[in-house]
Amino acid sequence: MKFSYHPSMCNPSFYLELGKAAEDAGFDVITFPDSICYPKECDSTYPYNDDGSREFLDGVPFLEPFSIIPAIAAITEKLEFSTSVYKLAPRQAVTTAKFVTTLGVMTNNRFHFGIGVSPWYEDFLATGERWEKRGKRMDEQITILRGLMGGDYFGFKGDFYDIPDLKLCPVPSQPVPILIGGHSKLALKRAAKLGDGWISAGISLEETKEFIDQINSYREEFGTLDHPNYQFQVMGEAAYSPDGVRALEDLGATEVIVAFRNAYEGGQDERTLDSMKAEIAWYADEVINKFRS
Repeated sequence: MKFSYHPSMCNPSFYLELGKAAEDAGFDVITFPDSICYPKECDSTYPYNDDGSREFLDGVPFLEPFSIIPAIAAITEKLEFSTSVYKLAPRQAVTTAKFVTTLGVMTNNRFHFGIGVSPWYEDFLATGERWEKRGKRMDEQITILRGLMGGDYFGFKGDFYDIPDLKLCPVPSQPVPILIGGHSKLALKRAAKLGDGWISAGISLEETKEFIDQINSYREEFGTLDHPNYQFQVMGEAAYSPDGVRALEDLGATEVIVAFRNAYEGGQDERTLDSMKAEIAWYADEVINKFRS
């Protein structure tokens, strides 16, 4: 079981110190969310809270993951990095592949790329990408990402992309794992068919079992059960006790993602750097060390 620390869009000046503290405490991973912008007007519904509202995101400081991760990687040795999740569908495929391969190289294979479609129509307006058939377009983006990570010439012609043969240099010595986030049936199928793993938002033990079992059923259907390092990264209340982590491990989870502030509740983030370091230390003492002992 790996342990991933989610700083929850904290004060940007804290990130470097938190990365070092997480590594020193025994966390395996630090993970970063993604947000392109906060539009003044919005008709979209957020799928991961009870009422679908987005107001909790107003004024929340989201840093661009491809920028902050190299800064923390430069001052750590073993800490791994992930995005949970990067909104891939509104982005351009080849440019994103360049970012991903660069990060794979600069972190010495310590980066895992967690992706999602994006629930915000306004993200697509802001980036000039099509909202329609966004899921199918992201499937093509995944194929392009994998092709360009190989280091050889790669071209692609699909319904959405027509890319001539080209190659990126350098590429990491190992392909960057691509993990799919989301709870919808389509997201679970995409994770089973195209992903190296799946990432949940906050869910119960019962929901964790349901989703993991469903993905494994789809993997059997798609012939992908033989993946040697398939990952199940999960969030939820069970991750905050050794017994809960053991229960998640029994269900097939390979990584727990922990945060100490519920950003969905909104309100001002009053945490200080010292208080956040204290949270990291508490979790290391009460969960990580006891689980591993």
